[in-house]
Amino acid sequence: MKKVIALLAGVALVLGFAGCNKKAQKAAGTDAASDDLVAAAKAEGELTVYGSCEEEYLAAAVNHFAELYGIKTRYQRLSTSEVYTKIAEEKGKPSADVWFGGTTDPYNEATAAGLLESYAAKNAKNLINDNYKDTGNCWYGIYKGILGFMVNTEELARLNIKAPQSWDDLTKPEYKGLIMLSNPNTAGTAKLVINTMVQMKGHDKAMEYFKTLDKNVTQYTKSGSGPSKMVGPGECVIGVGFLHDGIYQILQGYKNIGLIVPSDGTSYEIGATAIFKGAQHPNAAKLWIEYALSPECVNLAKKNGSYQFLVLSNAEQPPEAAQFGLDMNNTINYDFEDAKKNSAKYIEDFFVAMEGGSDKFKTK
Repeated sequence: MKKVIALLAGVALVLGFAGCNKKAQKAAGTDAASDDLVAAAKAEGELTVYGSCEEEYLAAAVNHFAELYGIKTRYQRLSTSEVYTKIAEEKGKPSADVWFGGTTDPYNEATAAGLLESYAAKNAKNLINDNYKDTGNCWYGIYKGILGFMVNTEELARLNIKAPQSWDDLTKPEYKGLIMLSNPNTAGTAKLVINTMVQMKGHDKAMEYFKTLDKNVTQYTKSGSGPSKMVGPGECVIGVGFLHDGIYQILQGYKNIGLIVPSDGTSYEIGATAIFKGAQHPNAAKLWIEYALSPECVNLAKKNGSYQFLVLSNAEQPPEAAQFGLDMNNTINYDFEDAKKNSAKYIEDFFVAMEGGSDKFKTK
């Protein structure tokens, strides 16, 4: 993990821009950033982003930041758990400056481990409420997405079985070999599933639940969005993950996908952004946070295949989220503090419950 970043998936360079003027700053929604911060960021001249949202949105956000500020900006797309593992191994000398997108459970682990830098962002004033930021300002929310099931309606009809409506339904024998879930070793989405079941069922019952569920799981995918990509083509019948990923697949032409909010309750992710402690370009990193908490950044999401609810009061909600009925009314009162303190232990306990880990976790 100490090797030089390979496959830095995008380098955004803007030539011919000697500086970012006030008009551009206001267009970016980062006029809350001081002139001194902008100048200091431009003097550093570079920024490296680890992104855990979908790459289409990540690339658009990075390229627009570079366009606005004339700062050479690179990115690499990694799952949240991969980012956490990487920066933990780098021990305060991170190879990137900021983290963008992906569910907050790994962000909370990084906060607890002292790997994120506290920063009092001025644009945080636009957050809907304080639930969408870390109490110590180590991360800020930019969007939220509901956890649920995506089902292939054609395959269910062919098999003559009904779609699951609850978490407990997933353990029924008729779903054996039909389910895909993500891998908690690599995906923050899977960590959220584990934390959700612990909070809904209690620790011991949750671990027994996962042992039973494993009998029906055909594959644990590397990324949290992996199951959503398998449902439409019929590579799996039921995918567990964020329903906005299902919306993306439907809009790509997979009309055979149905979206289900679990009847017994579910939770939601907060997609976040943060500065790594020890960032080599601290001022550019702070400017990124101000930009990430602006409509100019988050409104790019729906134009680039991401349909999460936004948590900024001055942003434009994607109409697709409401169109597909993804309201947040059936979500539990998720305990983010418990997740921050205990996620690592719950993941360990999960694999212990699997008796050392199923071979399915080795499948890419």
